[in-house]
Amino acid sequence: MDIKDSNESGKKDTFTVVQTRKRKMKVAAMETDGSKRPHFPSISGEKLISGKASLRKVPVPANRYTPLKENWMKIFTPVVENLRLQIRFNLKTRNVEIQTSPETTDIGSLQRAADFVKAFVLGFSVEDALALVRLDELFLESFQVTDVKRLKGDHLSRAIGRVAGSGGRTKFTIENVTKTRIVLADTHIHILGSYQNIRLARTAICNLILGSPPSKVYGNMRAVASRSADRF
Repeated sequence: MDIKDSNESGKKDTFTVVQTRKRKMKVAAMETDGSKRPHFPSISGEKLISGKASLRKVPVPANRYTPLKENWMKIFTPVVENLRLQIRFNLKTRNVEIQTSPETTDIGSLQRAADFVKAFVLGFSVEDALALVRLDELFLESFQVTDVKRLKGDHLSRAIGRVAGSGGRTKFTIENVTKTRIVLADTHIHILGSYQNIRLARTAICNLILGSPPSKVYGNMRAVASRSADRF
């Protein structure tokens, strides 16, 4: 046997032919006829609310008992007559309890009523807080002066004074320019308004807390407000 024949036989032994098999794909025919597409009607509020009643509790601090008692009918009327909810003040737990009723048709009514009562408890007037019930694009934001800058003693008092201004003029100016409502409760600051307006008012208040002069803050606010007015 020659060396050439042995090499050829070795090649035949080492190399094997691999056969590949193609997978067969089965594609199901899908009907594209519009008449046969599934149609899901919108679910009514009665079906979503049916079942166990939902409850929200809003705690009331001691300094808001008297205003709550004096303005109770102004709070009771829109919650019961317009939003179709049940409301009461629990004397034991000192909470305003809001609950859905069989007449409730809107699933968002409970959250609106809770925000409305919470805004009043934080210090807003009933007329300003009622805007949370009537409008969808209003929000409530709260923060503390110490969240912006760690201040103590007289430095903290001066920062709060810069935000309020002489006779509350600085606060009123920020409210008028940004179209918001602001409540200063000790070191807590609450802002009521739309998202863009809250952002503008929060920036102005933070600059005042950090030590910027009011004149500079006014100029920045008016510049941003004019740009946003031209944009929209």
